[in-house]
Amino acid sequence: METVPLLEELAGEIRGCPKCRLAETRTCAVPGEGSASARIMFVGEGPGEKEDLSGRPFVGAAGQFLNLLLQEAGIERRDVFITNIVKCRPPQNRVPLLDEVAACNDYLMAQIAIIQPKFICPLGGPSLNTLLGPHLRITKVRCQVFRKSGILYIPLFHPAAALHRQELQSTLRADILKLKELIHREIREDEIIDLSPRAKPTRECAPSTVSQKSASEVASDNLSLF
Repeated sequence: METVPLLEELAGEIRGCPKCRLAETRTCAVPGEGSASARIMFVGEGPGEKEDLSGRPFVGAAGQFLNLLLQEAGIERRDVFITNIVKCRPPQNRVPLLDEVAACNDYLMAQIAIIQPKFICPLGGPSLNTLLGPHLRITKVRCQVFRKSGILYIPLFHPAAALHRQELQSTLRADILKLKELIHREIREDEIIDLSPRAKPTRECAPSTVSQKSASEVASDNLSLF
């Protein structure tokens, strides 16, 4: 599977997406950016004002802080992939509504399926709840290691939260350094909280043919890899 063309095609789908009300107020959709073979994917909440204007993720104040943290940890931004659970800016940077997150979820799952990262870092509560479950709280599970469908998740505070609450900056800085340590060694089984769904019984299905598929559909076909 050629990951770069698929990601580019998927980004084109996202830029023209009409699926929810956020399409009516956006300037630019923000698909995400980074390496198509990234070992680490950062998933935030949604684009802000500067992201909406530029079409790029994490270019505002929170993005600059994230860049600094990555630099301190020796992680190159170009080597990771950065995106959000919704690809269009919610008005006044409000928290995305559940139906907006649901409308964008296929795009996020397709990006994960195409890139197949080893680690995903949900940034903040909305991303954590979207990816790992609504019962989790970022203050309780930050920097813990979870496994779901073959991927390791390491939740972190959102950089924007650290900018608004200065006491979180040292915590996030320490967590990014812990992330660096985790991604450079084998993680023991007793360090992992396994959230993988139980395997469902397989059923025989009649073969079908599809003449042409979008990037998101091709990627969704590969979700079974996880």
